[in-house]
Amino acid sequence: MKENALKNTKQLLLIDDDPNLILLVKDYLEFRGYEVITAENGREALEVLEKQLPDMMICDVMMPEMDGYAFVEQIRQDARTSWIPVLFLSAKGQSQDRIKGLSKGADVYMVKPFEPEELVAQVESSIKQANRFINNSGGKPGKNSSPKINVPFDVDLTPTELRVVQFVAQGMKNQDIAEKMNVSQRTIESHVSNMLGKTALKNRTELARWAIESSMA
Repeated sequence: MKENALKNTKQLLLIDDDPNLILLVKDYLEFRGYEVITAENGREALEVLEKQLPDMMICDVMMPEMDGYAFVEQIRQDARTSWIPVLFLSAKGQSQDRIKGLSKGADVYMVKPFEPEELVAQVESSIKQANRFINNSGGKPGKNSSPKINVPFDVDLTPTELRVVQFVAQGMKNQDIAEKMNVSQRTIESHVSNMLGKTALKNRTELARWAIESSMA
């Protein structure tokens, strides 16, 4: 029984440069039955991912060396890691901050300070959703497989949104797209957020796959 319990333990990667928050969140999640590994920034987290793949990642936004935005954008471009749910923990709680976090590829955005019980609920919900994708695709996505993209058939993009999604499908970052289209980065983030809402997709990676599979890019 003990061996089976160990096999069923979900592993979380906690990424934050605040040692006090790391300690508190790690202790709380381990008390709730999770195995927690830690990293101090995005670059260190990428090194962890080279060796092991967690069931979910909890990530701060503002960190040295590589912040949460850059980290999530990078893992969403890798089929080996693109399926892993990401929860952003941030002290920045304005609407535009949430929009930016979600458009960069996070699945959940929570503001510090937060209720530990809500954190656990979000973790459990995200892992269950990821498991549904995994089950539907016949196993954890790797280089040759990924969760199926399902988009309503009547999605209607504006000409500007179509241009943006074509650039997204080319792997361009929001800042590069903004420069290309001679608009602000916030405008591009708003377009991406609107398209995520229209398509019910979760992140830029899925948006790019949808554009490619639908022959828009």
